[in-house]
Amino acid sequence: MTRFSLAGLARRGALMIVLATAASAAWAQDKATTLFKVITVKDEIVIGLNAEELGAIGGQDAGAVAKALAAKGELTVWQYAVRHGPSGELEQAPLRKVGLLANSSLRVEPYTSPLKVIAHE
Repeated sequence: MTRFSLAGLARRGALMIVLATAASAAWAQDKATTLFKVITVKDEIVIGLNAEELGAIGGQDAGAVAKALAAKGELTVWQYAVRHGPSGELEQAPLRKVGLLANSSLRVEPYTSPLKVIAHE
């Protein structure tokens, strides 16, 4: 009888851990930021869009960002830059909101950072 109770408790504990892990992974995915590099005539910047913003423009890739920029003529986005985090490690973090104009943007491409990406508000 004791053995059955301990096994049941262990199963419930394992189930709780699995559910907690799945919930935190789903939350992290909702908060995930996708980075893109926007190349203009004068310079290039890295921008970040979260899942909600990407959904609003109708896609998840650089092509969708470029199409939205061309269709709307301008987009307001978060510019990202490298900084030192609280622990001293480098991270990719939101710097400021910027406006992109379609006529000065030449190319939008995916940007992969080896650093931890901090989500914007």
